[in-house]
Amino acid sequence: MFSPKSVAVFGASDKIGSVGKTITDNLINGAFPGPVWPVNPRHRQLAGHECFKDAGELPEAPDLAVIATPPKFVPGIVADLGDRGTRAVVVITAGLRGNDLTQQMLDAAQPHCLRVIGPNCFGIMVPGVGLNASFAHAMPLKGDLAFISQSGAVVSAVLDWANGQGIGFSHLVSMGNMADVDLGDMLDYLADDTGTRAVLMYLEQITDARKFMSAARAAARIKPVVVIKSGRHEEAAKAAHSHTGALAGSDAVYNAAFHRAGILRVVDLEDMFDAAEALSRMKPPPGDRLAIVTNGGGAGVLAVDRLVDFGGTLATLADETIGKLNRVLPATWSGGNPVDIIGDASPDRYETATEIVLSDPGVDGVLVMNCPTALASSVEAARATLGAIAKYKKAKGRPKSVLAAWLGDSASTEARTLLSTSGLPTYETPADAVRGFTYLTRHARDQRALMQVPESVPKALKTDRTSAAAIINRVLKQDRELLTEPEAKSILASYGIVTVETAIARTPTEVETEAGRLIDSGQSELAIKILSKQITHKSDVGGVVLGLPSAQAAYAAAEEMQSRIHKTMPQVHIEGFTVQPMVRRPGAHELIIGVNDDPTFGPVILFGAGGTAVEVIKDTAIALPPLDLKLAHDLMDETRVYKLLQGYRDRPPADLNEIALTLMRVSQLIADLPQITELDINPLLADENGVIALDARIAVKKCAVEPGTHNPRFAIRPYPAQWQKVEEMRDGGRILMRPIKPNDARYYDLFMEKMQLSDIRLRLFNSRRSLSPEFIARLTQIDYARAMAFVAIDEAKDEMLGVSRLACDPDHVRAEFAVITRSDMKGRGIGWALMQRLIQFAEAEDIHELWGQVLSENATMLDMCHELGFTVRADPDDRLLRLVSLRLE
Repeated sequence: MFSPKSVAVFGASDKIGSVGKTITDNLINGAFPGPVWPVNPRHRQLAGHECFKDAGELPEAPDLAVIATPPKFVPGIVADLGDRGTRAVVVITAGLRGNDLTQQMLDAAQPHCLRVIGPNCFGIMVPGVGLNASFAHAMPLKGDLAFISQSGAVVSAVLDWANGQGIGFSHLVSMGNMADVDLGDMLDYLADDTGTRAVLMYLEQITDARKFMSAARAAARIKPVVVIKSGRHEEAAKAAHSHTGALAGSDAVYNAAFHRAGILRVVDLEDMFDAAEALSRMKPPPGDRLAIVTNGGGAGVLAVDRLVDFGGTLATLADETIGKLNRVLPATWSGGNPVDIIGDASPDRYETATEIVLSDPGVDGVLVMNCPTALASSVEAARATLGAIAKYKKAKGRPKSVLAAWLGDSASTEARTLLSTSGLPTYETPADAVRGFTYLTRHARDQRALMQVPESVPKALKTDRTSAAAIINRVLKQDRELLTEPEAKSILASYGIVTVETAIARTPTEVETEAGRLIDSGQSELAIKILSKQITHKSDVGGVVLGLPSAQAAYAAAEEMQSRIHKTMPQVHIEGFTVQPMVRRPGAHELIIGVNDDPTFGPVILFGAGGTAVEVIKDTAIALPPLDLKLAHDLMDETRVYKLLQGYRDRPPADLNEIALTLMRVSQLIADLPQITELDINPLLADENGVIALDARIAVKKCAVEPGTHNPRFAIRPYPAQWQKVEEMRDGGRILMRPIKPNDARYYDLFMEKMQLSDIRLRLFNSRRSLSPEFIARLTQIDYARAMAFVAIDEAKDEMLGVSRLACDPDHVRAEFAVITRSDMKGRGIGWALMQRLIQFAEAEDIHELWGQVLSENATMLDMCHELGFTVRADPDDRLLRLVSLRLE
């Protein structure tokens, strides 16, 4: 598709202004070096080239075909191309939707594994190979940024703007209707493309969330991925049974998805390129504390204003740093951060101040700014800044982000060029520079979220899934969607979430009896609530009365409530009342924890300030499950109420870990019970003594998948902890076999050191003992929805002894496998055990075939494959290789 040797254009034309002519001209008159074959039965020659009647008349099968014909011809052309041997097609043609033409096209392509971009797209451009298979008005410059867009108009606009700015691309791809090739496919391809430094995307919607999240998480671990998503101010989700449904607007869910995928979201095109520049030039900072060094006090103040606007943190300089600066700067310097080194600052002053500030342990990033003056050279100040950075790196200081803002126009052009060509992110204004720093800090936060691998069943949680499932099954058998409050609280209790004691009373008289029992047990005040399957928000209809001091008062309140609701809502069936002790926890915070089923990303978890005014306060945040403690705290941190929960004035901090554990319990609950579509705990009272759920609502629907280890609707698959097992080896030793985790990267240096070069060559087909951090990250940071790796760990020595892994094809039908055992551990049966575990996993995942490549001289591996039932045959393309495959039940 993206490196063709030949291209055919179906629908080529000589009509001025037509799509067919524009595409043909772009290919023939551009820089594409291979043959371009116009195809149109009405012409014998076009643009000085022979024109062919159809695919059968072409000299040979084109590597790439571009189709710009009327819709009815597209399926037949695709079928003919597949028969000829073409494997890549771009369908420019629109109008295939709304009828069966799209499916006919896909049916024609599928037998040949012919991939289709489009239909209804602008085309594709690959400047590096001179390919312009689009109806664009210009050819993009060569570069290392890839741009994927769901809008052809945006591709055209970006191309025009980027050419004017001198920005080049590795790929520009208009996705069109994504009938076949989609965002996940493109991210997979571009993640592996060595000519692409960063991936930029313009999105309008995501059609396959699980595939997108899997591909995005894999790509974002390798290179920056920056996205613009339109529709930020779309109206909230349609009315739902719970507050959560009304609060979980789709754009907020997209934000949560991008965060978990490690993708940076920006709001406009210029921001997108600025972010790509910053992220690809500099590693994320360790924190968000920014120090500013400037020769202009006003510029420093502007930078601080923008830092606060963007939610950043101005670093507080250590006393030792202040002392060092006092000794080298004029007495009139600012005395703090921003560090104003005065307008006459010499290069030496720039270098010394920057180096001192960089060395402050409380600083994560430094913005160095220069305002041009007649008193000192901006260029020399730039050189001095680079010198300070070099000295700091030579001293092996903690990695920090350094950005530059050289203000002005012509007076600063040379200095900005010097800084930029030296690899330093460089800006023209304080605002742009601070925005660049916030991109780095946000990206760092997203990358940390990407590293988290929540387990499918966390050890910290004790759950009773059987009891909870029994309640849900009973409700579904009664053809109900809403659980009663007591049913909902029982489910929460089965997952360790503390709820208030709740008694059910069918009549006001029974209310009096239950109230008397609670009063006699020591309760001083009571609450009663209406019980009806038809009433979700009880307080909205006057169905809640609080602070009742006696059984008689409870009886009277129930009588009045029943009478009033009968009059105002005569169609509602009242089943009775719930009676509860009043929970008086002065100073406790009212929170909400909820679940909503997003149509794109599946279940999402909401957290924020709760109570009856939850939809008015609108202080909530959303996350995609599964959650662990770190991700739960991150979710809490996105709300305003989180600051209050940490304590203020005479209010002690709430039990933050217990709140986070409650979020984890809810995450596990919806992982185990995919029938749950909505859940609403509001309010959840939280203080220093813990949490208690005062009210709960749950909505369910029938689900074809039985409750299991993970919810099939989750966009992110949990860490498969159920595949952990301790195995006994041939020598009696016990080895832990488990799925790989990101922090297993720490094992690889020793593992490779213990490998003989001959074994490395047999496994990796090369003799390199050293693996780059980026390559190790790709080995250890996998997405369990598309790949698996089992590691053998000696827990006593804390060492990795072997690895087996598989990578699935996009259809999850075939998977390539590999296995490696440390050279000094051969003969213990580790490789055999790893392979058996891999085969068991593949069978459980309904993978039909495992296959791999083995060097013909690797007798040990080939013998093991024979013993395991693999078929072995020669590779027709390489006599040194053997292809091994195993059909799975």
